Amino acid sequence: MKRLLALLSTCATMLGLTVAFSPHAVAAAGCKVDYTVTSQWQGGFQAGVKVTNLGSPVDGWTLGFTLPDSGQKVVQGWNATWSQSGSAVTAAGVDWNRALATGASADLGLVGSFTGANPKPTAFTLNGVACTGSVGGDDTTPPDPGDGTSSGTPVGINGQVHVCGVHLCNQYDRPVQLRGMSTHGIQWFSQCYNDASLDALANDWKADLLRISMYVQEDGYETDPAGFTNRVNGLVDKAEARGMYALVDFHTLTPGDPNYNLDRAKTFFASVAARNADKKNVIYEIANEPNGVSWAGIKSYAEQVIPVIRAADPDAVVIVGTRGWSSLGVSDGSDETEIVNNPVNADNIMYAFHFYAASHKDAYRSTLSRAASRLPMFATEFGTVSATGGGAMDRESTTAWLNLLDQLKIGYANWTYSDADESSAAFRPGTCDGSDYSSSGVLTESGALIKSRISTADNFPTS
Repeated sequence: MKRLLALLSTCATMLGLTVAFSPHAVAAAGCKVDYTVTSQWQGGFQAGVKVTNLGSPVDGWTLGFTLPDSGQKVVQGWNATWSQSGSAVTAAGVDWNRALATGASADLGLVGSFTGANPKPTAFTLNGVACTGSVGGDDTTPPDPGDGTSSGTPVGINGQVHVCGVHLCNQYDRPVQLRGMSTHGIQWFSQCYNDASLDALANDWKADLLRISMYVQEDGYETDPAGFTNRVNGLVDKAEARGMYALVDFHTLTPGDPNYNLDRAKTFFASVAARNADKKNVIYEIANEPNGVSWAGIKSYAEQVIPVIRAADPDAVVIVGTRGWSSLGVSDGSDETEIVNNPVNADNIMYAFHFYAASHKDAYRSTLSRAASRLPMFATEFGTVSATGGGAMDRESTTAWLNLLDQLKIGYANWTYSDADESSAAFRPGTCDGSDYSSSGVLTESGALIKSRISTADNFPTS
C-alpha cells in the first residue's frame, strides 16, 4: 500500500489542477511539495501530492492553496479532511498522518473538476507558513497508465516477478514484498470494484496488488463460466492499467477438496492464462482453502493444473493452497514438514498461508516462520478479526502478524476490500454505493489499520 504525494496529487485532481500543477513543486525552507498528475479527462482530473515537512516537528498540519480559476472545484479528496471556500482550499491531516517529524512526509489525493481554464496554483502554505519555492516544470501531460508500466507503479518498477529461493523476486532478482487487498466474492460485491474504488486502492491506499476472489461455488463460476471469466479478465485489466499486480484467486472453499473442481480449474486457467500471457502483472492462486483433504490430494491437483497454466504462460508465478484452510496443515494438527518433504513438482511456485489474527496466533506464527526458511510463502488472505470474518479486531495480534510478514518479506492480501456487513471488511456498509473509498469516515477499524500499513513506502530494490 502504498502518501502526502498521493494526497496532494488527489487534491490537484479534484480541483481540476492536474494540468495546473507541475511534476515537482518545491517549497521554501519549511516544506517541500511534490506533485504528480495521475490522470486527466475532459472537465476533470486526479492528482497526488507529497508534502514533506522540512521545519520543526508538527502535531497537526493544514495545507492551504488558492485555485486561480473560479471554475475549479474539489470533488473528492483523501488522506486529509478537505474543504473549499470560494477559491481557497485546505487539506488538514487526519489521525494517522497528523504528526509530521522533520523530514517526514504525507501523501494526499484529490479528484477535481473545472469548467474554464485550468491554471496551476501559485502558492502553498503549511500551517500558515508560505511555501514559496518555485513550481517548476510545466509539463501537464498525464502519464499513460494503459499498460501498467509507468515507472512509478509496482509493476512498472518490478516488472515480471518470479520465485528465487524462498522469496518472490522482481526483474532485478531482488526479493520484494507485495501488499494489497482482496476483493470479496465478485458475484456479491461487484459494485465495490469500479474505477473510483480501484483508483483509490492504487493511488491512495498505494496497494501493490488486487486479489480477485472468484468463488467457484456459492453462485460463482460454476453458474456462468464465461461470464465470470470475463469479469476476472476485466479486473486484471483494471489492475494492470493502475500498475498493480492481479492475484487471480480460484476461490474453492466448499467442497474443500480442490479435485472436485479439477475440470473447471483446467478450463478456467487455460482460458485466463492464454488471454493474459503477455501481461507482467498476473499471479495465479489455484486453490483458495483446501480443507478435508490430504496434502497428497492437494499436490495431485496442483500438478495437473499448473501444466495447463504453463502451456499458455510459462513465466507466471503460481500459488498453491495448503492443507487445513491454507494453514500449512496447522488447523488439521499438522505442519509444514509434509510439504517440505513432498513439495509440488513444479518451478516458480509459492505456497499459500491464511490467518485470522483473533483466532490464529503464536502456534501459527511459529509455523510460518519455520516454513519461510524452506518454502516460498505468500499470505494470500488474512483478516484482523476471527476466522468467521466477524468479532472484534485484534489489533495486537494483527500488528504482530504484519510485523512478521514484513520481517520475512512475505506478501499479503487483506480480506476484504468491500463494504460487507462484517468486521473484516475495510469499508462501512453502504460505502460502495458512493464514490469515497479513502476518507476516515468510510473506513472500519480494520480498514483504517490495514490502509495505514499498506500505504507506507515500498522501497522496492532496483539494483
